[in-house]
Amino acid sequence: MASRCELLLICVFSLLIAFAHSKTLKRDVKALNEIKASLGWRVVYSWVGDDPCGDGDLPPWSGVTCSTQGDYRVVTELEVYAVSIVGPFPIAVTNLLDLTRLDLHNNKLTGPIPPQIGRLKRLKVLNLRWNKLQDVIPPEIGELKRLTHLYLSFNSFKGEIPKELAALPELRYLYLQENRLIGRIPAELGTLQNLRHLDVGNNHLVGTIRELIRFDGSFPALRNLYLNNNYLSGGIPAQLSNLTNLEIVYLSYNKFIGNIPFAIAHIPKLTYLYLDHNQFTGRIPDAFYKHPFLKEMYIEGNMFKSGVNPIGTHKVLEVSDADFAV
Repeated sequence: MASRCELLLICVFSLLIAFAHSKTLKRDVKALNEIKASLGWRVVYSWVGDDPCGDGDLPPWSGVTCSTQGDYRVVTELEVYAVSIVGPFPIAVTNLLDLTRLDLHNNKLTGPIPPQIGRLKRLKVLNLRWNKLQDVIPPEIGELKRLTHLYLSFNSFKGEIPKELAALPELRYLYLQENRLIGRIPAELGTLQNLRHLDVGNNHLVGTIRELIRFDGSFPALRNLYLNNNYLSGGIPAQLSNLTNLEIVYLSYNKFIGNIPFAIAHIPKLTYLYLDHNQFTGRIPDAFYKHPFLKEMYIEGNMFKSGVNPIGTHKVLEVSDADFAV
């Protein structure tokens, strides 16, 4: 038993020595130093030395994660958030070709996301929310085939949601809320087999739910659907009940009309249903009030017949970062 432990310690020690003596790929050293030159003092003061992966007695730069590939070290994660970075998106980031995680959220980045973002083929998490980014969402994001999490919310993106996002086979979480997006939500997003969370709330989107789910087998894994605070219209189609994994349906503050279909009450795990501030009419089927999981159904600001009651106490749904930690 002792010999096995000693062997394990030797292996770990050998790996640490190998990592310490590996050289960081010049491409990544150059890119990080270009980024360093463009960032504010709050980041720069903690980025000591010339090698972002650490050099001799110096540790890796704060927010930089490296790994060994062959004889070299490469940068695989860059997390520089909530440090008041001001200015355009640092284009040198797109030279870090081994990045799997890029997190620059809660800064003051401006201008567009450069089309070169499509070069980061290994990227799994892209978090740029809570910035001041503008222009259109680049269709080149659709080239990031390993992407699982895409956070672009709370910016000033305009134009339409690119259909190219439907080419991301691993995508699970898509956050586009609180922008200035227009047009229709691409129905092609419904072909994403792994998408669990879609939030396009607080934009200027138009269209109908029927259009959104027009493809057979749309959104097979979707749990949370946030369409609130847009200009969506039409009724709720009974076919929405085919999305059997839905737990949250947030339709507040749109221009939806008509009756609430009985079939919606048979979505097995439906937990939160927000219908408020639309133009719904008629009665709500009794099945909703007997649903075993439905905790909240908010109905204020519609034209339902008298006697229709809400379920639960309305509150704004907020999802913490920890819920989607990877």
